Amino acid sequence: MDLRAELLKSIWYAFTALDVEKSGKVSKSQLKVLSHNLYTVLCIPHDPVALEEHFRDDDDGPVSSQGYMPYLNKYILDKVVEGAFVKENFDELCWTLTAKKNYKPDRNGNSVVSHQDAFKLWCLFNFLSEDKYPLIMVPDEVEYLLKKICAAMNVELSSCELDDYLSQEPQGQGGLTVWQFLDMVNSGRFLRGIEQEAVSMAVEEVYQEVIEDVLKQGYLWKKGQLRRNWSERWFTLKPCVLSYYMSEERKEKKGSITLDKHCCVEVLPDRDGKRCMFCVKTPSRTYEMSASDTRQRQEWTLAIQTAIRLQAEGKKSLHKDLKQKRREQREQREQRKAAKEEETQRLKQLQEEKERKLQELELLKEAQRQAEMLLQEEEQRRRQQHEEMQRTLEIQLREAEQARASMQAEMVLKEAEAERQRKRILELEDMQERLQEALQQEVKARQDEESVRYAQARLLAEEEEKLKQLMKLKEEQEEYIIKTQREKQVLKQEMENKNKCLEEAQKQLEEVRLNRQRVDQDFMAAQRKLRQASTNVKHWNVQMNRLMHPIGPGDKRTNVSGGGFAGYQPLLSHRDSSLKLKQKVEDKGSDPTKDNSKENVSNGGNSSVLPSPDVDTMAAEPSN
Repeated sequence: MDLRAELLKSIWYAFTALDVEKSGKVSKSQLKVLSHNLYTVLCIPHDPVALEEHFRDDDDGPVSSQGYMPYLNKYILDKVVEGAFVKENFDELCWTLTAKKNYKPDRNGNSVVSHQDAFKLWCLFNFLSEDKYPLIMVPDEVEYLLKKICAAMNVELSSCELDDYLSQEPQGQGGLTVWQFLDMVNSGRFLRGIEQEAVSMAVEEVYQEVIEDVLKQGYLWKKGQLRRNWSERWFTLKPCVLSYYMSEERKEKKGSITLDKHCCVEVLPDRDGKRCMFCVKTPSRTYEMSASDTRQRQEWTLAIQTAIRLQAEGKKSLHKDLKQKRREQREQREQRKAAKEEETQRLKQLQEEKERKLQELELLKEAQRQAEMLLQEEEQRRRQQHEEMQRTLEIQLREAEQARASMQAEMVLKEAEAERQRKRILELEDMQERLQEALQQEVKARQDEESVRYAQARLLAEEEEKLKQLMKLKEEQEEYIIKTQREKQVLKQEMENKNKCLEEAQKQLEEVRLNRQRVDQDFMAAQRKLRQASTNVKHWNVQMNRLMHPIGPGDKRTNVSGGGFAGYQPLLSHRDSSLKLKQKVEDKGSDPTKDNSKENVSNGGNSSVLPSPDVDTMAAEPSN
């Protein structure tokens, strides 16, 4: 049983205690208080936002256990960490809530168990109860728990008296609730003459063994590691650890020995004035201990070996394992009982079938006897006829003696008649044999008919099962057809939307094509302008080359060029650089496809384009 199931059992008691009207619902204010307390005892960070959101005031009416379970699982149980809280405090909270309403001890103070012992018995009941709600403890577990308590007090439990008590209870055969169990213990029926203190000590011992997983506890002498002296310590053995304290109050813990599958326990010979010695070997250290007597040493070694075995098998609790085994044994007993009842029912059916066949056989025998009686009557009639015939023949023979000649032909006829009678007798005997064979065949046919009827019933059952499966498949097919039609409508709607999107995309594509045509036309016009500009550039380059032709020494200089070329070269360089910069700016703003025109310009010469007005100005400057 995992931690969640254990917690849910205690919370179930708290929830049902808050359900005053027994309607299965609890008010939201009470659930808020319960959730807050659960947060506290389980050491979970409080989440007031989630609490208020889940139990907000606009909800109508109280909350049922089904409505509380989602919040309980998500915000409380899913956050619980095993070992991070004290399980006893959690159980005390739930016990306090449920005991106020349901636990009613004797007001005169004659109760066998105290309030604290009742709480421990409640915890033991929750541990041993079935994992079904409402929680009950089956009679086997009730007997097991009472035997444990009686064994702790060295008292023997009367099983017959317990069976009588359970048989008197209305629901005793199916199991007892925790309140019925506490009433049974407080009645003193099974603990007569035992003091309350002894009962309390026994309940405490069983509680520590079952709930706290204490396999064994008691005083042992332990040898120290450093000073090597012997000290008496109170040891407590659990499946995973062997702890030792200064005294049995367990207030001052002196140390612990962690147990795992690599540990072992060995018996040691007596030495150092100590007897009944044994040691616990761990991978890191060997602990030497001494018991009071041989029996105690044997009990301690067996208990420690049991703890090591549980660790090797990966089990955390001995009694959880024992409880699971007892539950499996009960289930096996129930299965064997059911199989035995089924076998008894089958034998009863076979007995009834045998009796029915015997009745049919008696009927057949009766029919056979009647047939034999008919055959005997027929044989008697035949014999009487034969005797009468014989007497008639004797008379006829006497008459024949008188008239032998006239009656000889008649004698032949009589002999022929006798021969026919003999044949008739043989036929009747053959008919009797066939009748017996027919009776046997009828018996066999009846047996075959019974087997055919059984097979026919089995086939009808199989046909009915197949018909149910066919109807189920038909319903699934109809659901699938409806689902397919819905998906088809959705796909049709999506296809229409996609068609609309496609039409819009086609319209946009057509607009892009028109824009591209207009851009292509603009581009062609720009190329024509560029080619025209390239032609003009070449023309002006030729003109410039003519103007810039150098004059050699001794050449005749005209008046027109005499005063103009002195400042022309710097002015040309300045205008050349400005024209190059202007051309670069125009190239950046124009289409990238104009790179070809730039190559044409560069092939025509390295000089820049000079507009015609500038050239005229340059030509006119020298004349001034």
